[in-house]
Amino acid sequence: MALSRDDILKAVRGQPDRFDNKALARHLKVKGADRRELRAMLRDLEDAGAIIKSSKKTYREADALPGVMVIRVTENDEGDLLGVPENYKGDGAPPKLLIKEGPVSKKAKGHAAATLSVGGRALCRIKKREDGTIIAQVMKKLGDGPSKHLGVLCKGGRGWRIQPVSKKARHDYKPSKLPDDAEDQDLVFFQSTRRNQGDLRLAEIVETIGSAKGGKSASLISLYENEIPIGFPDAAIDQAKSARLPQIGGPREDLRDLPLITIDPVDAKDFDDAIFARPDQNAKNKGGWIVWVAIADVAAFVTPGSPLDKSAWEKGNSVYLPDRVEPMLPHELSSELCSLRPDEDRACLAVRMIFGKDGIKRKHSFKRGIMRSHARLTYAQAQAGFDGKPGPEAEPVLDILHNIYAAYESLREARRKREPLAIELPERHVHVNEKGDVVKITVKERFDAHKLIEEFMVQANVAAAEALSAKNVQTIVRLHEAPDRQKLQGLTEFLPAVDLKFSLGERATPARFNKLLAQAKAKDLEETVGMAVLRSQSQAVYSPDRGGHFGLNLTHYAHFTSPIRRYADLVVHRALIDTFNLGEDGTTQEEKSRLKETAEHISSTERRAMTAERDATDRYIAAYLEKRVGAVFDARITGVTKFGLFITLTETGADGLIPARSLGREYFQFNEKTKSLIGVESGDTFRFGRLIKAKLTEATPVTGGLIFEMVSKAEKGKVPKNLSRGKRKDGRGSRGKKHARKRRK
Repeated sequence: MALSRDDILKAVRGQPDRFDNKALARHLKVKGADRRELRAMLRDLEDAGAIIKSSKKTYREADALPGVMVIRVTENDEGDLLGVPENYKGDGAPPKLLIKEGPVSKKAKGHAAATLSVGGRALCRIKKREDGTIIAQVMKKLGDGPSKHLGVLCKGGRGWRIQPVSKKARHDYKPSKLPDDAEDQDLVFFQSTRRNQGDLRLAEIVETIGSAKGGKSASLISLYENEIPIGFPDAAIDQAKSARLPQIGGPREDLRDLPLITIDPVDAKDFDDAIFARPDQNAKNKGGWIVWVAIADVAAFVTPGSPLDKSAWEKGNSVYLPDRVEPMLPHELSSELCSLRPDEDRACLAVRMIFGKDGIKRKHSFKRGIMRSHARLTYAQAQAGFDGKPGPEAEPVLDILHNIYAAYESLREARRKREPLAIELPERHVHVNEKGDVVKITVKERFDAHKLIEEFMVQANVAAAEALSAKNVQTIVRLHEAPDRQKLQGLTEFLPAVDLKFSLGERATPARFNKLLAQAKAKDLEETVGMAVLRSQSQAVYSPDRGGHFGLNLTHYAHFTSPIRRYADLVVHRALIDTFNLGEDGTTQEEKSRLKETAEHISSTERRAMTAERDATDRYIAAYLEKRVGAVFDARITGVTKFGLFITLTETGADGLIPARSLGREYFQFNEKTKSLIGVESGDTFRFGRLIKAKLTEATPVTGGLIFEMVSKAEKGKVPKNLSRGKRKDGRGSRGKKHARKRRK
């Protein structure tokens, strides 16, 4: 065969994501036995990182730009605006993109970009002309990103300072001018200038947004720092207040006699899913089950292009912080008219699923109706009912609970055979009082009731994805691709440090990961290895392109069950309404034209929400531990770098750092292979995964940072061979520059 690798690269470069291996063979006119060699060359190119295989089995050049991406605006010497990819990971300098502003199409009115300026960011559709020019068509203007920072204005003995709230900040700033009403502990947005005053960089205060005093500031900081919209426009609130329950009739059925119940956390404010199950009376499905999952019909109140729709799209999802929720929908909907509260009529979109005795779904159908929840139970109350110890809340619906649990046992057996990825990490709950102070931190109990609801929701999501796929309807799916080779390489290099291994030679499957997790559990490393496996996975995203969910081991999956808090689910609801003639408020043509933009946007809002939730939790925990500076904690080393050890406290799950400089007077060398720090004079070793005791020396609530010092003694080890007698590679003594200077004197 005369085919070369350059021929393959030229083909996929010119038409990325078009060819799978069969189509590529036809395009390159490869026939017969030569196809085996083509497949081998494709594997070699993929392993070498030269090409990338998509979820649809098609190929594109590794450095090729995706169809939609975020760009940052710069300019050339002539003052023309250009764009560069914000997170470019290709070789060499990032490509320059010619920015084209204005609406993507005449239909895309409401979300077209405004005028951009240098330093700005925008979501763009990427196209390449025949002459090689890359066009970035602006779809939506984004925030200016890191050019504007959030900090706390502090007054001390050395005057006024601005302390950045970001953990990445290396120093404080000095305000160039104070606002007239400036107060100590004001939360301010500031912009760094290019001028210094003494040893501090001057900064301009742009806006004061509140005070850092009081416990509740941690959530406020996290919301603002991550550019999460707070509150709602007046027009959206007015629309929510004027919403009314739709009437029964037409495609909307009366489902009020169906004994649906809700099972949620004890502190839940919005109930967006209800369930019911009963034995299937069909003789052809002996031992089978009929399961109902009814979801709040948000589409009945949030119509496409309305003020409510625009604000929900902008937020993308609700954000759950320790002391508050920043909802996607106003309270009048999220906690009132859309919340499936007991004994109240509510609009719903429901799926009726038929399962065999083996727990495999046989059929499904979607209905739109008016329902009435027959009970509101917490997970603990439902579990007590499952266990035969019902309280007064569960007693009236005990027969319903027994049927629900029996149906779950069938579904659980099917799930066990499917073998989805089973990473069981403890979920910690930060308890905050009305003042915003943390009173305790607990590990959330996990019952069968939790797993039951999760499995029922998974099956409802699968049914929605399958129903739309069967009709060849494009919507937004939840896409989770298999982990790429580079991330798996990092996992395989880490595992020998804890006497475990994961071969790259075999195909990565959820079952293989589960086997690894079981081995880790036997070594009391379940949480540590679980986090490493989690980091090795691809990030789940929303996409209009069909694809499966690797973690759940499913070929069809879309989010359908939480439209109160996720815009993706609302998109799927509208698609179902439109496809199955369930009303006039389904997907519009404009929405269909913007599916790719919406998927990219809500993937981004989901990531910022996760960051805000994590940051707020870190800040609350730091405030909680600030009173315990000097205390000694049990911890595990969960990360090793050349500058120190990352540790996780057993008691609270808090993460902190032990700087390498605090480990002792000698120099500690980082060993990548063993994931450890090794003293170059003594061989003293601190390795990944070890249980230790550490003393808290510094807690900074503003950033959430925690600094510790080591209390446990190092393990004895061998002096690194490449650093004999404490000498570093540069010839200086192992105790650093200061000691080297003393010896020279």
